[in-house]
Amino acid sequence: MQFTAREDIEAPINSVFEMVADFERFERMAMRRGVEVRRLSGHMGVVPGTQWETEFKLRGKPRHVAIQMAECEPPSHMRFEASSKGMNGMTTVEFLALSQRRTRLNIQMSLAAKSLPARLLLQSLRLGQARFRRQFQVRLSEFAREMEERHLHGS
Repeated sequence: MQFTAREDIEAPINSVFEMVADFERFERMAMRRGVEVRRLSGHMGVVPGTQWETEFKLRGKPRHVAIQMAECEPPSHMRFEASSKGMNGMTTVEFLALSQRRTRLNIQMSLAAKSLPARLLLQSLRLGQARFRRQFQVRLSEFAREMEERHLHGS
C-alpha cells in the first residue's frame, strides 16, 4: 500500500530541509499526541543510522514501531525504514528546488504486511484509503504553511 503527497513551499531548499530535519520538534509533536518516542542513537544531528523506538495505541492495541533513518543526502532527500511485529514501512522525503525561494516537498510512504493480523489491518486501511490520503495531504499542507511562517519570521 502506497501513499504520496506533494506540497510547494515558499522557502529555499536548505531552509525546508533543516525544518524537516528538526527531529526533536517531531518527537515533541508525537509525544503531545500520546506517542512514546525514544531516540536510541546518541546523534542529535541528521545522520543515517539514527534510530527511534515508538509506542502508541492503534485501534485499542499497543503498537511498537522501530524507525531508522536509512539514507540522508542534504538537501535532496531522506529515507526512513520502519518495522513492527507484523509490518514494514518506508518513507522517502524528497526536496526539489523550484527556484531560489521555492521548494517542492514530496513524501512517499509504503506499508507492507508480514503477518495475517497485519494484512487485515492493511485491508481495513485500504477501505478508508481515500479519507487517509486526504488527511495526509491536509496535514502536509498545514506543515508547509507552518514552515513558510517559520522561514518568514526566522523561528
